[in-house]
Amino acid sequence: MTKMHINGSVDGEVRLFHLDLPPEAVERFTVQAGTGEFPLQYALGARKLRPSRIDVVSIRDLGEMPLSTYLTEAYQVGGEDFRQMKPRIDALKGHVVVLPSAAFDHTSQDLAISTPLRWIGTFKEAEGAGARAGKLRSAAARGSMDRPAATEDAPRSRALTYALLGLGVLVLIVLFAFFRAA
Repeated sequence: MTKMHINGSVDGEVRLFHLDLPPEAVERFTVQAGTGEFPLQYALGARKLRPSRIDVVSIRDLGEMPLSTYLTEAYQVGGEDFRQMKPRIDALKGHVVVLPSAAFDHTSQDLAISTPLRWIGTFKEAEGAGARAGKLRSAAARGSMDRPAATEDAPRSRALTYALLGLGVLVLIVLFAFFRAA
């Protein structure tokens, strides 16, 4: 069991966990059930966890893109620790869970990480990556800025975009071969 402290006032950190489960069990483990059951939160030992900020990545869905590149592009992680960990990160198979600071809802808490999670590392965003601000609460801020940012689910949508793009290319190849044979 790995223990770690989450400082709710610290922003710009990304925690990476390997998820040792068969593919068919991943969704049930990582999605909060309508009954309130949330196995991921229990395995983290977290008091507070925001489901909308959890990124579960099937490494196979990344195709040729290494996981380290995905983390760099989606979360702007960098630094010497991250560079040294790249070979280990890129060697991972199966699924990983990516938890940016916002996943803990700015709540200080102590985690007791247990199986099927295995902590890989905590990485800082690169210098100048820009802070991810929380929701504006002032009445003066109401309007277009009080809706969640379109990029809130960017990591999932980017993986989906790559998957759909690959599927589209495959369909085009099949159609081309079909019409060429005809």
